Amino acid sequence: MLRFIQRIVRNRNTILVLAVVAGMVGGAWAEPLEEYTIWALALVMLVSTTGISVKSLVPFKKTLKTFGVAIFFNYVVFSSLAIFCAWFLFPDYAYFMGVVVIAFSPPGIAVIPFSNILHGNSSYTILATLGSYLAAVLILPWIFDLFPGNLQLSRVESFLFLFKINILTLLLSRVLLLKKIRPFVEKSRGRITDLGFAFIIFVAVGLNRHVFFEFSDVLIRSIVLIALLTFGLGGIYTWLNRKFRWVDRKTETSQKLLLTIKSSGFTATTSLALFGKEAAVPSAVMAVMVLVYLIYLGLKK
Repeated sequence: MLRFIQRIVRNRNTILVLAVVAGMVGGAWAEPLEEYTIWALALVMLVSTTGISVKSLVPFKKTLKTFGVAIFFNYVVFSSLAIFCAWFLFPDYAYFMGVVVIAFSPPGIAVIPFSNILHGNSSYTILATLGSYLAAVLILPWIFDLFPGNLQLSRVESFLFLFKINILTLLLSRVLLLKKIRPFVEKSRGRITDLGFAFIIFVAVGLNRHVFFEFSDVLIRSIVLIALLTFGLGGIYTWLNRKFRWVDRKTETSQKLLLTIKSSGFTATTSLALFGKEAAVPSAVMAVMVLVYLIYLGLKK
């Protein structure tokens, strides 16, 4: 019985659900912790990118093709639908920019383990995720320029912020692959990633808990939007691939995850850092909706 309880408590989904509940109940603690979300994200990125091997980039021609597909799914298909819907759903600048961050952010790191769980193409998922994170550094600063509003950062400052989070952590993660450190990192990687994301979600939900308690118009619109971008977009992609059969079932699973799952930790931190706490509302809602969506995909399997 004790082992069963421990297994539930250590489960990734349980940890993130508890983070959402804690944010709603103990949200008063979130405000003083807001400044530490960037460090939490950096730690998560540092540890999680140790799973990316340089050898996986060979042959380079195949890698470029995978990068291209990932960039098309993330920054053309998903982004176009998200911005189109947000234009009508969120007239308020802060909430709209929260969706812009989601739209042009890379896939969630969770797509890698869930690709295994759902019997997807793991090597393809890892490569596509890497390509999406590299592309985000170049794409997001230009996107922010199109919607400047109250943003105080220049394009260069936005680039440096994203470079530190995405590229620098990837480079530094090579140090964690040294023989003496690697066993500890591999053993602790999943736990550190889960707890880091849980901390970020706790802060994002805590800062905006009034939105959840009031069951406001913004909350309902956010739920509708994220449902369209996960269940809706995922369902359309599956139907199209079954009709035209452009990839096998394993790659289909990976591509569907890459198309519909965004990093709620990354989007919440970026939204908080660049546009304020209101911009993190869609990311907080997404954290909950993505959990429901992943559980749904797991039950379908």
